[in-house]
Amino acid sequence: MANHLVATVPDLSGKLVVVTGSNSGLGFGLARRLSAAGADVVMAIRNRTKGEQAIEEIRATVPDAKLTIKALDLSSLASVAALGDQLNAEGRPIDILINNAGVMTPPQRDTTADGFELQFGSNHLGHFALTGHLLPLLRAAHGARVVSLSSLAARQSGQIHFDDLQFEKSYAPMSAYGQSKLANLMFARELDRRSREAGWGILSSAAHPGLTKTNLQISGPSYGRDKPSFMERLYKTSWRWAPFLWQEIDEGILPALYAAAAPHAEGGAFYGPSGFYEMVGGGVKPAHVPARAQNEADSRRLWELSEQLTGVSYPK
Repeated sequence: MANHLVATVPDLSGKLVVVTGSNSGLGFGLARRLSAAGADVVMAIRNRTKGEQAIEEIRATVPDAKLTIKALDLSSLASVAALGDQLNAEGRPIDILINNAGVMTPPQRDTTADGFELQFGSNHLGHFALTGHLLPLLRAAHGARVVSLSSLAARQSGQIHFDDLQFEKSYAPMSAYGQSKLANLMFARELDRRSREAGWGILSSAAHPGLTKTNLQISGPSYGRDKPSFMERLYKTSWRWAPFLWQEIDEGILPALYAAAAPHAEGGAFYGPSGFYEMVGGGVKPAHVPARAQNEADSRRLWELSEQLTGVSYPK
């Protein structure tokens, strides 16, 4: 495989794409780019008002963008199931699912509606359950792709804490975030393995955006606080004084775009920016897969635990 890959997007007219968290950041960039290629894009998001603003913004540059908003709160398994039921009732095959939405490093431990640690529950378990609910529609598309957004944090602080998955003993914001992003990567690879084994016809891969300026870095660390946190101030300062370390959204989406739509994207792969330490790029290359994500026994264990915790079972 070439070291530098080009995120070419073919004509996607008639294709159905679902992007979680698509009213801002990477999800917004992906929704805009995929709708520009002709796809019908479902924006699976929490806040309808923000979604309508995002649609207006996209249509300013892509006037005939086919965009619809569907309610999704990944921190609620009931909300995830409701979206699954709605899309299955509509019955249209899903060609591309991008598991993008995320929560990053809230300063205090918080939980989802179902009692899971917020980052593991939203970033991993919510997407695991959503993909499971949508599996019949993905299989019906014949050649569907599922892209899960991971992060450099999967390498730096990523470890599955099987003895304390929900960080009940002691909470460390970045460790919990790293665990959730490693789980995204392990899920992507295990889904591809199971699809190949069972003949589901789904190509599953992962991508990370390197260091991209989004509201994820600033909203998470200040979550639940009246004043901006130290981390939020630090990110904003580095955007100003070290811009060479950061990409804009149109560059940051390229690895996920490659995984979602480029003709030569591969199942089980992990894509990232082509530049210095995969932090920035302007291009795409195969990203380094940490040893922990290559551990098949751990990946199976995480999968089985995820089925138990969410109550969502994939076909055996």
